[in-house]
Amino acid sequence: DVTNEDLKYIYKELFEELILLSGKRILITGGAGFLGYYLVQSLLYWNKHNSEKKPIEIVVYDNFMRGMPDWLEKIKNNKHLEVFKYDVINPLPKHTGVFHYIIHAASIASPIYYRLYPIKTMDANVSGLRHLLDYCLEQKDKGKGIEGFLFFSTSEIYGDPTTNNIPTPETYRGNVSCTGPRACYDESKRYGETLCVNFAKQFNLPIHIVRPFNNYGPGLKITDRRVLPDFVRDVFNNKDIVLLSDGLPSRTFC
Repeated sequence: DVTNEDLKYIYKELFEELILLSGKRILITGGAGFLGYYLVQSLLYWNKHNSEKKPIEIVVYDNFMRGMPDWLEKIKNNKHLEVFKYDVINPLPKHTGVFHYIIHAASIASPIYYRLYPIKTMDANVSGLRHLLDYCLEQKDKGKGIEGFLFFSTSEIYGDPTTNNIPTPETYRGNVSCTGPRACYDESKRYGETLCVNFAKQFNLPIHIVRPFNNYGPGLKITDRRVLPDFVRDVFNNKDIVLLSDGLPSRTFC
């Protein structure tokens, strides 16, 4: 019910933007993840309610390192959705075809898991991103340039902001350790942003960056090991919520 209400809201608020995607082919890397949960379903929801328009064609690439989620299993046979098991660390497959838009959301975002897989995390944010940007450049040279590229960065690029930079403005340059336990994620996302900015400037590609802040909601695995899923897990198991601090630290939960 919550998801359906969310999809109605997204459909209403972004109707003018979604119409622009009619008849377009969109690649979502990491489409089986939490952000993919809404990205994929929102586009299919638009198709369902605009049958007279050309449908949005959606392609999902994911390595399914944590398995195929139930929600994607249920809709993977939709005629306007193609789902491929693919790791962006590798060069793009030969059957790629033409994409009008690309959303690069493939990355391990949970601190528990990116500490277990630090190299894979960095490769997805650096090598995977580079493969996609090179594809965009090749398509432009063929006269089939993409219409938009979106890189999912993170609020963690700010690191530990100084007290006078909370709330944190986008102009804040960050206070990040390049050798700490989060560095594999933080620094590879920072490098990814630099890569995007320079590809955009040098080759005039339509690239945009978004920095999500502590997002949670339906579609986020309860085994994610971040704060909100842990709270919910404790509630479901009729246990006390456990805080690993004195309760004073704050987060921007969205």
